[in-house]
Amino acid sequence: MRFANRLPLLRALLLSWLLVANAGPAVAQAPVLTLDGLPRPATPPPESGPVVPERVLGWRREAQAYERGDNVPRDPVRAAELYCRAARYGDAEAQYSLAWMLTNSRGIERDDAAAAHLFAAAAEQGIPQAQNMLASMGTPRGAPPPCLVQPEEEAPKPRLPAKAARAAPAPPPPMPIPANAPAPIVNFVKIMAPEYQLEPGLVLAFIATESNFDPYAVSPKQAQGLMQLIPGTAARFNVRNPMDPAQNIRGGMAYLRWLMALFEGDVVLVAAAYNAGERAVERYLGVPPYAETRAYVRRILASTGGRTNHPFDAKVTDPSPQLTLMRRGVPLR
Repeated sequence: MRFANRLPLLRALLLSWLLVANAGPAVAQAPVLTLDGLPRPATPPPESGPVVPERVLGWRREAQAYERGDNVPRDPVRAAELYCRAARYGDAEAQYSLAWMLTNSRGIERDDAAAAHLFAAAAEQGIPQAQNMLASMGTPRGAPPPCLVQPEEEAPKPRLPAKAARAAPAPPPPMPIPANAPAPIVNFVKIMAPEYQLEPGLVLAFIATESNFDPYAVSPKQAQGLMQLIPGTAARFNVRNPMDPAQNIRGGMAYLRWLMALFEGDVVLVAAAYNAGERAVERYLGVPPYAETRAYVRRILASTGGRTNHPFDAKVTDPSPQLTLMRRGVPLR
């Protein structure tokens, strides 16, 4: 047999000898932490008491400290849970940071599906890095993860059954008129609002929140006039000149009437949709996880005296098919 042909056999014999020579008492091997074995952070429970923006910012900063080990022991699980708390209240940077941890297995279990939703929420709030990541990951699929589910105090409540509704107390008093509302605008709204089956106080609350009664207001997104109609909404409701106060108010009321029918009089969902768009409300099954939208909804509710329901005309449009899911809750994981 030629030497070259004997090489594989010699290697096998040498390997066998080495294994026998180094054999000894069995030694317990330390467990190897693989990517599949990384921990999955728990979803934080509902918050107690009101959550103000400073509190949300504090969660994000604390999360950053635990993620990086700044003056505290590095703890990625704790960081992820704090990012989740802030993300749930619309903090775009927390949404992006948590998505990055989930995508790169930064001390927690990888979850690309949840990360895609978080990147999308951050991208929709203008985070450029999130927009780049979302472009590479594609459209999020499935229901949003728990860290993007609207807080319990903002969630839509089930409507009363018909029999219970007939036995309900007398209608609440009219919604208040904003103290700084100019008399000509108040008078015009009081005359026109019944035509759109809207309470004047509700319409004026939206005008106050949108433009503070400035008929010449224009936003960076080209929303115009008293009710801040974007060009697409103005065209949709036949507003030819959005800077004309009468046309603008009528167009805004037409949109509010349509949203009231779509969300069956739920003021929380209508306010969220007026600010962020009805498709965002349907996609997130409630108030979208945007800080601006969450603050907007709170301002509308404060202006209307906390009213969360309003009469609606069911003939205007069919209700959103997502309403049933919003009201009964859906499994998110």
